[in-house]
Amino acid sequence: MLTAKDSLNRLKEGNRRFADNIHENLADDATRRSELLSGQEPYAIILGCSDSRVPAEIIFGQGLGDLFVIRVAGNIVAPSQIGSVEFAAEMFGTRLVVVLGHSSCGAIKATIDDLKRPSGSRSKNISSIVDRIRPSIEGLLETELRNNEEDLLSKSVKANIRASVNQLKNGSSTLENLILNDGLLVIGAEYSLETGIVTFFEEN
Repeated sequence: MLTAKDSLNRLKEGNRRFADNIHENLADDATRRSELLSGQEPYAIILGCSDSRVPAEIIFGQGLGDLFVIRVAGNIVAPSQIGSVEFAAEMFGTRLVVVLGHSSCGAIKATIDDLKRPSGSRSKNISSIVDRIRPSIEGLLETELRNNEEDLLSKSVKANIRASVNQLKNGSSTLENLILNDGLLVIGAEYSLETGIVTFFEEN
């Protein structure tokens, strides 16, 4: 199994190829399916947004069996997402977790709109997503960013990614133990819809 550092470098290289429109010939799907019948060893766990424009395998230039992908609107962290990350990290020995947000995220926009103009018309299920994003960005609306929608959205996307990273790093004794003792790395990243480039928040 790859170390977190090697896994991160592999993701970066795959995204560089994608952004440069260089398409590698991945393993034949039928052959790869056969190889994976006995099990899987994904080298990275991606907790990403469900946005159809941000498919992790494609933007990182990876194929079958390479990534363990969890997708949910707004790349939020709820118990089921934590459990999925724990499962992959423990079961497969995967040592890299990336929380992947993206520019112009609709879930973030919806949360900003709700904070500015509260609406009681959302379903309780959509509200549960908005409510998980709200704490990470509501403070930004108390600054001058409130008057600049583009900057507010950009800063809110980043704040939400960092909040999700923090929840994974500090909201699970299983993940905390793997971070302390087994080299697990949990970091945030943002995908640009405009350029195709993923920027990693390596200070996390």
